[in-house]
Amino acid sequence: MRSMETPINLTALSSLLGIPGSTPLTTREMNERLQVYLYPPSKTSGRLQCFVSSLSQAFRVLGVRLLSRKEAIRKDGTFRPGIVVIAPGDYPDDELAINRVSALYNTIIVGIHDMPAPLHAGSSTQNKLDAIVSRLAWDMVHISIYLDDDSWTVCTMNGGVVELPGPCPLPSDIQATLVPKLAAQVVPPRPSDINFLPGTLASTSAIFSSIADDFTACARLWRGNDYLLTHTSRESLHYRSAFYRKVVARYLDQRSGMSYGFFARQLPQAVPPAIPCETAPAPGLTETPDDGIAVRVLDSWYRVKPAAVTVITTRSGCRKTQLDPATDLVSITLDNGRITFRTGSEHPDSSPARPSFDTLTILAHALGNTFIASLLKTLRPSWNFPGDLASKGASMTHWHGYPQHGQHELISEGYFTHGEHNPPVSCSTPQSAAYSLLGKLEALEASLKTGRPYRGDIHIEPHHGTNIVGSLDLAQTARLLNG
Repeated sequence: MRSMETPINLTALSSLLGIPGSTPLTTREMNERLQVYLYPPSKTSGRLQCFVSSLSQAFRVLGVRLLSRKEAIRKDGTFRPGIVVIAPGDYPDDELAINRVSALYNTIIVGIHDMPAPLHAGSSTQNKLDAIVSRLAWDMVHISIYLDDDSWTVCTMNGGVVELPGPCPLPSDIQATLVPKLAAQVVPPRPSDINFLPGTLASTSAIFSSIADDFTACARLWRGNDYLLTHTSRESLHYRSAFYRKVVARYLDQRSGMSYGFFARQLPQAVPPAIPCETAPAPGLTETPDDGIAVRVLDSWYRVKPAAVTVITTRSGCRKTQLDPATDLVSITLDNGRITFRTGSEHPDSSPARPSFDTLTILAHALGNTFIASLLKTLRPSWNFPGDLASKGASMTHWHGYPQHGQHELISEGYFTHGEHNPPVSCSTPQSAAYSLLGKLEALEASLKTGRPYRGDIHIEPHHGTNIVGSLDLAQTARLLNG
């Protein structure tokens, strides 16, 4: 990772989470990394030409490199990996930019359309999501930009919709809105990065039974809230041909569609207290888990020994408000940057479970909980969070919306908000996992400064949604949010 002021050494953070050390975390670093190619339009319009010209100028102002055709396209006609392709207008099948992609996960394609976004006033959140994903699948792009008379709208795979004023983009809008979405591609967890152990989740144990009851009660309480989006079926989408249907299936790792939000329960875990350091760690020091990771809290340094964390969570694609614990709950473990995925013995072999797009973010929150507990054992040994984590674990609730009901109650319960000013990255990116862990340390500092005992955090993800993580169980959190 690039150098920036963080409470954890970025090399150590990379090792803990198993994410690339080159991951840019600030928009300035993202600008420096981006390489953009303007794909020749098939059909265009005056408004489209004006927008693309302004977009190109904005990229130049920000220091984003614009590639020539020779730089962007290899001798075999495919795009060079790692670039962003801007595809303005509508294209016939044989001219789609996706046809020049050499691998599904190394090129981001942005479609720009001279038309209003396919969103209708009064439509449900689910219908809006279905419309966005359907258009993305038809155009075979990862992000769509729609142009109107006096605004332009960005739509993404995770259901994000951002409307910006003006007929043409300003550099500040591009930096704050579009650049973070281009800096990392939404990618499902790769099978090569996960140790799969089907049928090994101990789903008959007493602790699993108790956790399953909490999931079931939570699901029932969320049924009346349309912000916990259910499922956009892959089969319900319209495709140009059977070939593009297969491409989408491969991109989604053969999942039946896209589902949004998750519930999770971190298993109980006791941790040792953090060890105070008299001085800051030496610059460039290589840290190892055995020696502990140096963490800065309120300008003092402590060493925290990381441990493996395990979380019971909803499987990808299940209907979150109609859960069957026997088949819809899975286990994920993070240990020294390596993920293990387990399913219960009752999960059908004919329908293999897939890990959530948010897997690494879930595990980053769990790991962060152990860091918070370790630090509090040293800094505030009378506070309850470490004991709560050791006796009952912690709960996690994520949905593609923001707290309306119950936020005040959560704050009064000792939950602290962070993340509002982070770059608006999509889910399933290394940045989202890094922000989850680093943000918890911000929340801890806010707790220590106010003297209100820490019980959890409200992680706001701009243009995406909210993670609520802490000592309250899933059902208690659901009651506050849906009361």
